[in-house]
Amino acid sequence: MPIRRQHRWLYPIDWQQLTDMIRFERAKGRCEQCCRPHGKHVYHLGDGRWWDEDEGRWRDGQGRRLRLKAIPVEDDPTFRSTRVILATAHLDHDPTNNDVRNLKAFCQRCHMIHDREEHLRRRRISFLLTRAIGDLFTGRYLS
Repeated sequence: MPIRRQHRWLYPIDWQQLTDMIRFERAKGRCEQCCRPHGKHVYHLGDGRWWDEDEGRWRDGQGRRLRLKAIPVEDDPTFRSTRVILATAHLDHDPTNNDVRNLKAFCQRCHMIHDREEHLRRRRISFLLTRAIGDLFTGRYLS
């Protein structure tokens, strides 16, 4: 996930080397939660189940093998295709804590699931700040 401009100063100068080491050396180019491979298009069903091309079988959202018989076909609307990009996530949501035990390589899906509570917290704070500024400068908050 891209680093916001206002948070960039929280990351160390060697962040790129650190994130590359976590994603490609330690995790070997796969999500450490669901095992999706970096840079490849994978077929999925939208509920976490996805087709592992390398093994020729389905996996669930935790990376465990499934016994589904269906093989994905390009034209079938049941299957969706997504390009997987790995990102390095902070397990404690603190960008200043760059200890390797606090970092994990996650695909977009796993990263969003992991950060869900933090995103909801930030969303609430943004809403309250917007409302407070509206009350302070324009009187009643409209919308």
